[in-house]
Amino acid sequence: MDTVRNFPITGILKPADATAVIIWTPDGRYLMQVRDDIPGIFYPGHYGLFGGAREDGETFEECAIREVREELDLDIRGHLRPFTSCMLGFEPFGYGRVERVFFDCCLPEDALTGLVLTEGQRYELIDGETLLSMKRVTPYDAFALWQHINVRNSPAR
Repeated sequence: MDTVRNFPITGILKPADATAVIIWTPDGRYLMQVRDDIPGIFYPGHYGLFGGAREDGETFEECAIREVREELDLDIRGHLRPFTSCMLGFEPFGYGRVERVFFDCCLPEDALTGLVLTEGQRYELIDGETLLSMKRVTPYDAFALWQHINVRNSPAR
């Protein structure tokens, strides 16, 4: 198997439009997933946000709600706000561009008790400063988190 910067080229990855939810607590900690360490997923073993690929006919918001419910047994309806999005180009691999939409979701810490993790190795609440210094964070999520932490800490906010 070929490897580029510790990222295996498996030939089975299928890029798709997706969502990610920036779940954070009022004291500035972020709920992060340690992704499964298996072939066939983007950035195995890295920290990432909760979310996933959009299904046919599904809005990005519906996708975010479904993915978090499936991955954590957590109902975030009524708590989502659009935050940012990015386009990722997969043309070198024979695919087009895909969109990743990020939602903001601030919840009190007690709302995060009793979560049932169904994907990934574990989850952790991590403060923003620590998160920004970590090396094994999926790059697209790291950029959205950098934006979120800086906007949240901006004096104009």
